Amino acid sequence: MTRLAHARCCDEIALQVEQLKAVVTSGADLSATVPTCPDWTLEQLVRHTGGALRWAGLLVRTRAQESVPVDQVPDGRGAAVRGDAAALGAWLADSGKLLVGALREAGPDAGVWSWAGVPDAGFWARRMTHEITVHRADAALAAGHPYEVAGEVAADAIDEWLDIVRFVQRTAPHEAARELRGSGSSIHLHATDAGPELNAEWIVELTEEGVALAARAREGDGGAARTAHLGPAGVLPAAAAGRCRGGGPGGAGVARVLAGAGDVRLSGRGEPRGRLTCGGWPTRAVTYGGCSPTAWRAAGGPRAR
Repeated sequence: MTRLAHARCCDEIALQVEQLKAVVTSGADLSATVPTCPDWTLEQLVRHTGGALRWAGLLVRTRAQESVPVDQVPDGRGAAVRGDAAALGAWLADSGKLLVGALREAGPDAGVWSWAGVPDAGFWARRMTHEITVHRADAALAAGHPYEVAGEVAADAIDEWLDIVRFVQRTAPHEAARELRGSGSSIHLHATDAGPELNAEWIVELTEEGVALAARAREGDGGAARTAHLGPAGVLPAAAAGRCRGGGPGGAGVARVLAGAGDVRLSGRGEPRGRLTCGGWPTRAVTYGGCSPTAWRAAGGPRAR
């Protein structure tokens, strides 16, 4: 599929911020533990997300050529009063406006530091689109709300996930990222509700050198893959990020379709190489670093407060 356009990413960030704010102000328990990020409460998750939006916004707005310390991010920690849903929601909304405004003004080609070898504002538009999309899934789980995302956004999230995993494996292998290797291993991802224009089907091979994307899969090509994840486009990124277990985003129907994807093993030569769990699947740690606080801090991102 065609990568999401810069303007489309900006629109999606604004939408996701609005939807996450709706969760915050819905009466949800802000002290509830986030099942997929058990070190965090819902409020900490939202503070992390808003801080990440502001951090990325500062990078883009100043055309930063190196990482900016988080203590230099204006109001990066959020509202001073804890447990105030209205204040937290307003701060989150402002965080989104700051980032989207900076991205729209910069355009996709403006030079901006990034940690992934793509030094432009377009990287941050795409990265923060998927950062907030997956964190809204976390928030929906914590609050017991339904969750869905547009098919083209979900498909691009998988593409970005693969791009970043391969980058990490090439440049700075994380202990967990090294686990995603194995001659003969493969994963078939297939969005069953996507039209042919999305081509939302992938065959990912786990080689001895790392993750490789086979020629983009077409209908019926996935029969040889050792592990298959079949489900609606909107939940495949959540499955890849370890979010779809029983009772996960989208409800019981999605859980049944994914057959408990939160505990699927990726097998090569009949032996487990990694697991799709919140604390365990390495790609989630390197791609969605916000749910792995250690990995996120190592990349220079803001901490939950």
